[in-house]
Amino acid sequence: MNSPRPQILILTGPTASGKTAVGLALAAMLRAEIISADSRQVYRGLDIGTAKPDAEELAAVPHHGIDICDPAETYTVGRFFSQAQEWIRDIHARGKRVLVLGGSGLYVRAVSDGIFDGPVADPTLRAELEERIRREGLPALVEDVRRLDPETAAVIDAQNPVRVIRALEVCLLTGKPFSALRSDRMPALPYDFRMFGLRRERPALNARIDTRVDRMMAAGLVEEVRALIEGGADPAWTSLNTVGYKEVIVYLSQLMSIDQATEAIKRNTRQYARRQMTWFRKESRLEWLDADETTPPEALADRIARMI
Repeated sequence: MNSPRPQILILTGPTASGKTAVGLALAAMLRAEIISADSRQVYRGLDIGTAKPDAEELAAVPHHGIDICDPAETYTVGRFFSQAQEWIRDIHARGKRVLVLGGSGLYVRAVSDGIFDGPVADPTLRAELEERIRREGLPALVEDVRRLDPETAAVIDAQNPVRVIRALEVCLLTGKPFSALRSDRMPALPYDFRMFGLRRERPALNARIDTRVDRMMAAGLVEEVRALIEGGADPAWTSLNTVGYKEVIVYLSQLMSIDQATEAIKRNTRQYARRQMTWFRKESRLEWLDADETTPPEALADRIARMI
């Protein structure tokens, strides 16, 4: 008999759903190492606003994909996929299990489905699209994506210019929808995946989001952003086009009060959580666990461990 393919566990869900605590407990139970599927925790110096695991949590379970590039860089899903394959092979070679943990839908899908070899970026076209954003605003490009590729438009982060430009670029360069090309060219991955998602009732999730934002502000988010800007960070960097950072940058520019910035972070985080759930609802392989404040993370981790 052939031995079964190596298994990869994935734990995802919307922001503030409690993934980190459950993931840490699960990794400890299973002797697993964690691959972070968070598109902002890759950046050094972006700690408080990305809810990055603290030093104690990072020491308790080996993590991969955290603090691996400077905020001036643009970390792509293609780079993540390539590095994730290396991390997976290394973890399995040491006899450990792999737990992919995070809420960036593109990163989760890259790990579970692979990534296709799309057309090489056209510098001229990309410059034209970037100029259109400056002239017409990002929503104009989002509308073009919606017209050319409704499937991608339904799940894309419409506030992320890198994602929007790439989706539109592929459509224009190939004459085909990004989503169709992706499904036609996906490589087969040599793993078995079990995908779990944490979800909470929306009022409860919104309350957790508000509490977490208040804690971030109390922990020094403004000081973290100020230090980045004073250290030479450009607010236009992709890394800083992130909920929490962009609102604080506006506050530091004296264009809104601290209370207004805090409320804007809460509002935009709630909107981000809704977009995440729109994405995840399209993933039929996800096995959902309902979380609430009465169920400790260890109990949810134990439920997952018994299901695999």
